[in-house]
Amino acid sequence: MFDLEIKLFYKTQRELASALNSIIDAYWKNEISEETLIRSITDVYLSNQRKFLKENDFTTVLKQQCGKRRLEVVERILEMNGLLKGWSRSDWIEGVVSCLKN
Repeated sequence: MFDLEIKLFYKTQRELASALNSIIDAYWKNEISEETLIRSITDVYLSNQRKFLKENDFTTVLKQQCGKRRLEVVERILEMNGLLKGWSRSDWIEGVVSCLKN
């Protein structure tokens, strides 16, 4: 398997987005297992919550840098682990559409 070096703490939202992209892309290329994907996303989220979310939505930087498909994966992993509660899918999609319009 692929050895993915992921830090737990990120200085900026752009660095965080780049790390998320690397994790998810490695999974899509079958370079890391599903277990590694879930553990990595969860660990990075728990250490960087303020850089992930603003007003119960992904930050604009994450939306722009990661894109809809990757953030759907992140959202699902966080929901599965009980880390995102009370989000509605329509609220999230509305946030992405709003971000893309700006």
